[in-house]
Amino acid sequence: MTEPVSKSTSRRTTLRRTALAAVLLGGTALAGFAAIHGTQAVADTLSVNQNAVAEQSQPAALARTLPDFVALVSRVKPAVVSITTEMTSMPASEQDAEDIPFGMPSPQRQQRLVEARGSGFLVDADGTIVTNNHVIENARSVSVQLDDGTILPAKVIGRDKRSDLAVLKVDAHRALPFVDLGDSAKVRPGEWVVAMGNPFGLGGTVTAGIVSASGRDIHSGPYDNYIQVDAPINRGNSGGPLFTQDGHVVGVNTAILSPSGGSVGIGFAIPSDMVRTIVSQLEHGGHVTRGYLGVASQPVTPDMARALQLPVGHGGALVAGVEANSPAAKAGLLPGDVISAVDGQAVESPRDLALDVSSLKPGVDTVLSVLRDGAARTVNVAVSELPSDRVVSRDEGNGGDTHGKSIGLALAPLSSDMRGRLNLPNDAKGAVVAQVQPGSPAQASGLRQGDVIVGVGTKAVNSPEDAVSAIRQSTNAGRTVALRVLRDGHTAFVAVDPASNNGGAGQGNDQPDSEG
Repeated sequence: MTEPVSKSTSRRTTLRRTALAAVLLGGTALAGFAAIHGTQAVADTLSVNQNAVAEQSQPAALARTLPDFVALVSRVKPAVVSITTEMTSMPASEQDAEDIPFGMPSPQRQQRLVEARGSGFLVDADGTIVTNNHVIENARSVSVQLDDGTILPAKVIGRDKRSDLAVLKVDAHRALPFVDLGDSAKVRPGEWVVAMGNPFGLGGTVTAGIVSASGRDIHSGPYDNYIQVDAPINRGNSGGPLFTQDGHVVGVNTAILSPSGGSVGIGFAIPSDMVRTIVSQLEHGGHVTRGYLGVASQPVTPDMARALQLPVGHGGALVAGVEANSPAAKAGLLPGDVISAVDGQAVESPRDLALDVSSLKPGVDTVLSVLRDGAARTVNVAVSELPSDRVVSRDEGNGGDTHGKSIGLALAPLSSDMRGRLNLPNDAKGAVVAQVQPGSPAQASGLRQGDVIVGVGTKAVNSPEDAVSAIRQSTNAGRTVALRVLRDGHTAFVAVDPASNNGGAGQGNDQPDSEG
């Protein structure tokens, strides 16, 4: 890959290498010893057991046979290309300036052009090429080397930073060999795959392995849905194709997980189902259109499920905040709602919600299945287009006399002065956390001084009194408290279990008191 290592189903879908290496090396050493020192013994044994081995050799050999990729590689290799980008080097370091004598004018720093390499593959005979966005990002020029050695200038048709995909075009004045995108939803862990590309500038390199997992979220973006493979992938492989044995591309090699910068058997590819959608939009419009709902969501943890009176283990995306004037706000979605399905497609996590909504066509009515206060309902919403500058979310007080002893909070009013200190708008409402008692349930849940409680469950909070009253209702009922908290401009639900009291708050027992 040309970038730092970390940069590099319908709708979504550490190996212990040291130990494995030790086993392989041990086997190799033993085999060598037998060949040098025990040849006759081995031959005698084979002779004595020849008949028995012959009887079992055919099924045993079939069981041990590895797939032969020769025909596959010869068929698809002509469609795999090497990509070279020319970009301006980084400015000289500050250390350079320190070497200039005081009072002397600084010499004019001349920028150097550097080259970086990646991979790609042709998807039609007209010269359309798919690669990674990070392979060609910030490039001054891009050139492509075909399998036969031909070097052609390439034009960037479109690129999408969120999915890390880009589309190039070359004009060879002839029909070019190409490969077809397959169905990544059918890919299963354990099946053989072949990766091709230009690792370390070694064009035309082929590696093989198996699919390790699908639907991987490596927290590189809101639409992570990678295929994990153990086929060796290294720097320069970025943008290259991942083939199944039928010769179809099921992924675009994009990232590796490695402490050393080289392959350790954990590589990731963008699934072809996503590639197909993104590439089509880039080809025809130069950009990608995604659906936009306008909510910040978070997982439904076991504690949060109890706080919201949901079955423990219940999936979904918990709405932590709703943006003003967004499709979600216009449809009536509220913080505390749990979205469990989009157009009948189950939502198990905020990532599922992001993937589902992004694939929706703006303006088309969508039905959301929602749980609110434990009751199921449907919400009709017309998603809009995700603005190009948006990123989808997946995820001190002045002392007050209103205390939440059972969970270990002291709350203060949200005064004008406090709004200024916390950089909040003038109309912001809620209760400021003035103090968190050490060892309390509130501290255990991660609450801290300066947090603003803006809601308890689905109820909005306008003052410390509102917060205390709502908290008291939950604790008196023996329930975990779901606090909606504003911190650093972001809102999220925090589950506080009064039963987690470690003796630092309350009355030293598990019973809630009347202060809330």
